[in-house]
Amino acid sequence: MKLPVKGFAFFRNRRNLRRYSKRFITFLLENSVFLLLGAAIGLIWANINHESYLNLKHFPVLHHLPFGTLQEDGTRVLDLHYLVNDILMTFFFAIAGKEVWEATLHGGPLSHPKRAAVPVISAIGGMTGPALIYLAGAAFIGRFSELSNGWAVPCATDVAFSYMLARIIFGAGHPAIPFLLLLAIADDAMGLLILAFFYPQEDVQLIWMLLPLIAVGLGLLFRRMRLKSFWWYIAVPGVMSWVGFAKAGIHPALCLLPVIPTIPHAQSDKGLFNWEELERTDSLNMFEQWWKNPVELILMMFGLMNAGVVLSAISAPTFLIMSGLIVGKPIGIWFSAMFVAKTLKFGLPDGLTAKDLIVVGFAAGIGFTVALFVATVAFPPGAVQDAEKMGALFSLGAVILTYVVARIAGIKKQ
Repeated sequence: MKLPVKGFAFFRNRRNLRRYSKRFITFLLENSVFLLLGAAIGLIWANINHESYLNLKHFPVLHHLPFGTLQEDGTRVLDLHYLVNDILMTFFFAIAGKEVWEATLHGGPLSHPKRAAVPVISAIGGMTGPALIYLAGAAFIGRFSELSNGWAVPCATDVAFSYMLARIIFGAGHPAIPFLLLLAIADDAMGLLILAFFYPQEDVQLIWMLLPLIAVGLGLLFRRMRLKSFWWYIAVPGVMSWVGFAKAGIHPALCLLPVIPTIPHAQSDKGLFNWEELERTDSLNMFEQWWKNPVELILMMFGLMNAGVVLSAISAPTFLIMSGLIVGKPIGIWFSAMFVAKTLKFGLPDGLTAKDLIVVGFAAGIGFTVALFVATVAFPPGAVQDAEKMGALFSLGAVILTYVVARIAGIKKQ
C-alpha cells in the first residue's frame, strides 16, 4: 500500500521541481540576471585567456554558407560581435522604443506635458551633468581632443537595474518609482537620438534614409490592410529599414524605431512596464510578449561580447565615466528637478521629497547596458574603448552608493 504513495510523491516532487525551476528562470529573465552573467563571464574570460576570448568573436562557419567573412587561410568565420551588436540588439532597442511610443499615447506619462515636465527635464539635467563633468575632466587631464567623443557614454541610465534598485530601497508603492521610470524612459529616448545623430558608423549618406521612410509607408499600408502578425512588420519594413540605416552610416540596431509606431497597437497606455499590458492582444504588445525573454538572452550575449576587457585597461577614461555617472547624474537630476518644481512652480509629484530626488539621482547613475553600447560605437577597438567600458561596468558600484545614501537620508521602504 505504501508503494503508490511513494510513486505519487515522486511525481509530485517532479512537478514541484518543474514549477520552482520555472519560477527561478522567470526571476532570472525579469531581473536582467542573464545580462550580468554574460558580462561577468566575458570579464573573467578575457582576464584569464584574452586570446581565446578574442577568438570567440569570430566563430567558424561552413565554407559554402553565404554569410561570414573569408579569412586569409581560406576559412570562413562569422563575426559574432557584429551579429549581436548590429542585428540582435535591434530587438532590445525596439522594446525600449515601444515603451517610449506607448508613453505618448492617451493616458501615458508623456501624454500630459505638465505632468511629464519634471521627470523629462530631470532626464535632460541627468544627461547634461555627466557630459559636462566628463568633458571638463578630459580637458583637465589634457586629453580633450582624444576623449571628447565619449561624452555620451556616462549619459545613459540602465532602466532595468535602476528600477530594480529603486524598488528595493523605496518599495513598490513609492512615488519615486514611476518618477524614476519616466526619467529613465525619457533618458532612453534622448539616448537613441544621440546614437542616431552623433555616432554614425561611417560617412553619413542620407540618401539611404529614404529606405526607412519607405518602410514606414509600407508599415502603414500593412496596418491599413489589417495585417495583424507583427512578423510582417519585422520581416519586410524592418529589414528594409535595417538596410537603410546600415547603408546611411547610422547604427542599424536602431532600425525598428521608425517601424514601431506603424505596428497595430492599443490606443491608450496603462503605464510604464505595467503587467496588465501582457494581457493585451494587439500586435505591438504581442511583439513585446514574444521578444521580452529572448531579448534577455540577447543581452547576455551582448554582455559576453562587450564586457570582456582586461583589468589593466583601467585608466583615466574609466574614472571620467564613473565620475560622470556617479557624480554628474545625481547633481544634474536634483538641480534640474528642483528648478522646474520650485522656480517654474510645477511642483514635485505628491509624496516625493527633495531627499528622495537625491537617492533617485544616484540610482539613475547605473549606466551599464546602454553605456557599454555607446562606448563600442564612440571609439574603435583599443585601449580607450576598453577603459570606457570599464567605467560603464564599474557604474554598478552605484548600487552600493545609492543604498548608503538612502540610509543616510533616512529613506524608509513603503
